[in-house]
Amino acid sequence: MSIRQRVALTLPDPRGVNATIEMARRAESEGYDDLWFADSGGVDALTTAAAVAINTERVRIGTAIIPVYTRTPVVLASTTRVLWELSEGRFILGLGSSSQTMMENWNGQKFEKPLTRVKETTQLVKSILRGEKTDYSGETVKSRGYKQIPVEDGVQPVYMAALRPGMLEAAAEFSDGVILNLFPKEALPKMMEHIRIGAERAGKRLEDVEVVCRHQVVVTDDKENSRNLIRAGFAPYYATPVYNKFLAWCGYEDVAESIRDGWASKDRDKTTSALSDKLVEDIAILGSEEQCHDRIREYAEMGITTHIISCVSPKDSQRTFQAFSGNKFSI
Repeated sequence: MSIRQRVALTLPDPRGVNATIEMARRAESEGYDDLWFADSGGVDALTTAAAVAINTERVRIGTAIIPVYTRTPVVLASTTRVLWELSEGRFILGLGSSSQTMMENWNGQKFEKPLTRVKETTQLVKSILRGEKTDYSGETVKSRGYKQIPVEDGVQPVYMAALRPGMLEAAAEFSDGVILNLFPKEALPKMMEHIRIGAERAGKRLEDVEVVCRHQVVVTDDKENSRNLIRAGFAPYYATPVYNKFLAWCGYEDVAESIRDGWASKDRDKTTSALSDKLVEDIAILGSEEQCHDRIREYAEMGITTHIISCVSPKDSQRTFQAFSGNKFSI
């Protein structure tokens, strides 16, 4: 078995539920394969995914990602069981650790042992979805005596988000798919190598692991403006410890240090200017329709199988959306 290539659109629409449903219907009608929800606040991913599930017929619906710190494994499993039923088996639960900023500052949770927490939550949720009564006592999550109606044949995919070696290997070993985000292009080969290592531990081939990525794409004639939007939007991500360490691991130690120092001193210009034009264009996909198409196809050749299209530029969002519709693009 090898995983087929898929093109997806990111959700939710920040305008709210009705706008998200409208976007989902349009994406399905225009040939997108999947819809993947972020869960970063404002429009709740799981409840909105339920609305999208009953307003679509064909597309897969996934989460990239739901943080494991904001919901217990039992709540995640029971919600997933509902979404599996509403979507008639089209739902994929993607779990991850998120970041210190979102978990500690926004949600008041302790951001501790992220690798262990994501792995144990994944293991426990998968067992609940198979209909097994819980008797789980891990380092970070526990449950005893809970049972719910299983999904049919116990088949409900649970994916894990990953950045660095330990999580990449655990995602391939313990979950059904791996979710990537915000990597410089040069780092992808070594990320794929760690996915291969984890897959082989579980008796799987790399070719049989679905690798999902949310690409920051802007189809545009104004690359300078797009680069500045990427800097403004994602330099703060790289200031958080999780993404800062990831950027350093990718080989950009000096950049990570500059971002860290700029953020600590509240120097926005220093923080954002640390991302050079070249690095921005290694992280994001910017340019003409043809250039963006070619870059996605290059990533497909490098091992990514599901390509989530996300556009940070309001003025270019419709053009970007159209560029990856079924009648415009295929891999």
